[in-house]
Formats: sequence, C-alpha cells, structure tokens
Amino acid sequence: MVGVDYKLTVDGQIADQSRPGEPLEFIFGTGMLLPKFEEAILGKEPGESVEFTLAPKDGYGEFIPEAVVELPKNTFMVNGKVADEMLYPGSQIPMSDAQGNRMVGIVKEVGADTVKMDFNHPMAGKTLHFAVEVVSVRDVTPEDLQGRCSCGSCNHDHEGCDCGHDHDGCGCEGHDHADPCDCGGHGCHCNE
Repeated sequence: MVGVDYKLTVDGQIADQSRPGEPLEFIFGTGMLLPKFEEAILGKEPGESVEFTLAPKDGYGEFIPEAVVELPKNTFMVNGKVADEMLYPGSQIPMSDAQGNRMVGIVKEVGADTVKMDFNHPMAGKTLHFAVEVVSVRDVTPEDLQGRCSCGSCNHDHEGCDCGHDHDGCGCEGHDHADPCDCGGHGCHCNE
C-alpha cells in the first residue's frame, strides 16, 4: 500500500492534486493508477519526491475523433420523457452500448433533435506533468481490501463522481482506451 501526495499539471494549469494531509493511497502493482505513474515511483521511499511527464500514449491515450458522436435526443428518455435537466454542455452521463459495456460520455452540444457526446477520456490527448512525493509504503492488510471493486483492477465506488483521484475516467487504468467502450464495464470516476 503506497500513499502519495501529488500534483497533476496539464497545459500549465493544476488539473488535480491531493488534499493536504490526505495522500492518495493505492495498492501498488494492481493497475489502480497509470502504469507509467507506478513505474516512475517504483523503489521510492517515504520522503522521496519525483517529477515526471507522461505523453498522451502513456496517459489517457490520444484524442479519438470517432469517439465524438451525435445521438438522437430520445436516447436520453427517462420515464417516457427526454431528461432535459441532464442535457447541458459539460454534463457527464453514464451510458451503455448495445453490448452492455458501460461508459461515461460528456455532453458537448445539445441540438433540437440530437446531442453531441464525447466518449474520450477528459485527459485524452493531453501531456501530463506529475510532481509526486511518496508519503508511506506498507504491507497491504485485509482491511485495505475491504470495499474494493471485485474486478481486481480498480478502486472505485461506481457512483459516478468525478474527483479525478483514479486518474482514469473509468477507473480501469490497465485497459486500452483506444475504443471508448473498453473500460471493462465501469462507469465511475472516483477513487476515494
């Protein structure tokens, strides 16, 4: 179990960071974080710091234009009515494809009869700069495993929040996101 304080900078702006006194804790080597993130802190002891930059291919992948699609507005029917209250630019909507794969789409535009949705990860195509300090390293306890997702590759609650602490929109860092549906059936965003 590793605890880290971190700051993620994207395009010169802080995109995410741990809260003071609340390090991000994760089980090293289980795919909870980006593989290159774990590689960069491998062997670091508490008190050691490292800064590194990940190209899109080592982060959340390149932006895929085909993952931006126009959907009929009636796709968003709830109880026989279009759920207009959730259809606004920036809204994140959990959805499923025809095969039952869960994914989260971001509303880009709302038209009279269609909604433009982006199924790319919000950080797709972005270069990520991390500043990380290792705060703790210890053996995993049975309590650490309580409440973890049974898929074995992520730490999330499936509630759909977007705190960003899992550093991967679907919670499954070990998966290839070249296909926006390839997140193993997870639609959450929270690692707390």
